[in-house]
Amino acid sequence: MAWLEHRIPPPLVAFVTAVLMWLAVRPIDPPGNRLWLALLVVLAGVAVCLAGVASFRRARTTVNPLKPESASSLVVAGIYRHTRNPMYLGFAIILLGWCVFLGSALAVIGVAAFVLYIGRFQIRPEERALRELFGAEFEAFCGRVRRWV
Repeated sequence: MAWLEHRIPPPLVAFVTAVLMWLAVRPIDPPGNRLWLALLVVLAGVAVCLAGVASFRRARTTVNPLKPESASSLVVAGIYRHTRNPMYLGFAIILLGWCVFLGSALAVIGVAAFVLYIGRFQIRPEERALRELFGAEFEAFCGRVRRWV
């Protein structure tokens, strides 16, 4: 299954996951009060994603998740002091907001599937590339900061 590594852009994985979640639970009742909670959770996810992008931009390194070997610097500041993968964490939070909107606990399976897929086919290969590029500096970063939260 190594052929799936770095093949599908993570935003597309998140979008497809959201569609599959909707198809699996097809909410019948309108979201009502859930809408506001869902919106807050989604906005929190967007903020986490954007904080990751902003940190990358400040460091002037690539944001392209399909080519981690082209990173010019290891980003350890900003939100990266708290999570090694804020953009993926943000997508997972957005999907949790989608679960709230859908109003189905069953939809959480989609979030878990996203986390498992991204962990296996995106994060692990990225970590291999970053170890090759930054060696001990990346290892120290991994020792200080957790992968997700």
